[in-house]
Amino acid sequence: MRIVQKYGGTSVGSLDRIRKTADIVEAAMKAGNEITVVVSAMSGETNRLISMAREMDESACPRELDALVATGEQVTAALLSIELQSRGVAAYSFTGAQAGFLTSSQHSRARICNIDGHRLIGHMEKGEVPVVAGFQGVDEDGNITTLGRGGSDTSAVALAIALEADCCEIYTDVDGVYTTDPRIVSAASKIERISYEEMLEFASLGAKVLQTRSVELAMRFGMPIHLRSSFEMVDGTFVTEEDKTMERAAITGVAYNRDEAKVTIQGIPDHPGIAANVFGPVADAGINVDVIVQNVSEQGHTDITFTVPRADYASTMALLKESCDKMQARNVLGDNTVAKVSIIGVGMRSHAGVAKEMFDVLAKENINIQMITTSEIKITVVVDENHVDQAVRSLHDAFGLSQSE
Repeated sequence: MRIVQKYGGTSVGSLDRIRKTADIVEAAMKAGNEITVVVSAMSGETNRLISMAREMDESACPRELDALVATGEQVTAALLSIELQSRGVAAYSFTGAQAGFLTSSQHSRARICNIDGHRLIGHMEKGEVPVVAGFQGVDEDGNITTLGRGGSDTSAVALAIALEADCCEIYTDVDGVYTTDPRIVSAASKIERISYEEMLEFASLGAKVLQTRSVELAMRFGMPIHLRSSFEMVDGTFVTEEDKTMERAAITGVAYNRDEAKVTIQGIPDHPGIAANVFGPVADAGINVDVIVQNVSEQGHTDITFTVPRADYASTMALLKESCDKMQARNVLGDNTVAKVSIIGVGMRSHAGVAKEMFDVLAKENINIQMITTSEIKITVVVDENHVDQAVRSLHDAFGLSQSE
């Protein structure tokens, strides 16, 4: 098999962990596989580099910041290659540029335009292991660029596609995707196989196991992902196409996100274009809006409520208060103590009454639902953040997701 393996920051967080990573790579080679490795920087290294840059200049040039933080992954790639070479494994480190990553020019948030994988394929066909610095590439002018936080996942999936690999293995500090957070529900069970769509929903709701862009890319090209632990060699969770040949349970898992805030604009004149007036300035500021509810118009006025990431709460409130008079709105209210709780599952498509059951469960727990949004495979409610744990536990139990079920 041809496999791209990606190791996250915790998997390469020290020399000892790099040696253990080398154990996994060496074992995969001895099993007869062709391997390319993508690595992150050691855990904490990117923050350390950024902190040093900010100490020199709080508004450091984005081009130089990219040149600086890209070195974190290059250090890891070189160290792992040195360790593999010491064991007699022919391994060679590559920067993103050397590995053929051509990107757009937006520093710190570049997108991959193309990957020329011929050089790496040549090494693999000779039984050698390319070790690639993730998270980075170069633009058409040769400037070093980075892909944003979590970009090494995207690097790995994109490289697996370019190399026509059979699978992309993502090694991290967890052994797979669970039906919910085991820190809240100790009986949460590991999901053996999950669809790209379900994984996207988990990732968008704050699950840190996979970066959203990497899942989108894998889904577009049908690249299987095996999410697994670098600390124990057991099967993890396979992220693949939906298996349509088998009956599915209605719900695959329960997810939550505490990083939420709610904003309400009251008494806006109800006429065409009001939504654009509200969300235009927010979009221009680069703030992502999620759940949106607009009340029925009364006496020519309406209220609009929506959620934003908690980190953007203060700036969103400031923007809307500034434009309140211009919109002829009565008031702007905010609440940064809310959270989202969601049930996710492709099985919802063929099961009726799932929403009713969810709302019944929360009602019995005396949990007030502030907002609701749905998709074909997800139902999300906004609740007070103090009720998150209780909501997750009750829903996980009600839908029979515990190991003991």
